[in-house]
Amino acid sequence: MSLARTNARKAAVQALYQWQMTGQSLIEIERQFVEEERLKDAQKSYFTELFHGVPKNLAAIDEALSEFVDRPVDMIDPVERAILRMGVYELLHRLDMPYRVILNESINLAKCFGADGSHKYVNGILDKIAQQRRAVEIKAQGERHKVQGSR
Repeated sequence: MSLARTNARKAAVQALYQWQMTGQSLIEIERQFVEEERLKDAQKSYFTELFHGVPKNLAAIDEALSEFVDRPVDMIDPVERAILRMGVYELLHRLDMPYRVILNESINLAKCFGADGSHKYVNGILDKIAQQRRAVEIKAQGERHKVQGSR
């Protein structure tokens, strides 16, 4: 897990939060982040993918979320909503990224930016989505652990 990618996720969550709260254009928000040098330690290409990928796939992301959340997606705390949307985006569109990495990064973002205990909520929701959408990967990891344990 690279620090530059972690920083890209941090910046993307902040940018998504700003987009959700202000309705500003993605281009305008991204320009602000570049001008303020908020991406200098981040993998810029990953920031751009996440920041533009979430709004572009919002209907599918919110549909996946609505299956497992206890309220309408728009009623979720805006910080948690930005983190969840980004986590779901990665679970659905970044199959090269292990689901455990996505969950850990999302939990850390919730600890960093969210309210007390929000990391538990984020973990619970994303874990359920991962169980559904990444079942093959999860099963394969379980098989690997069994084999390693029997050696």
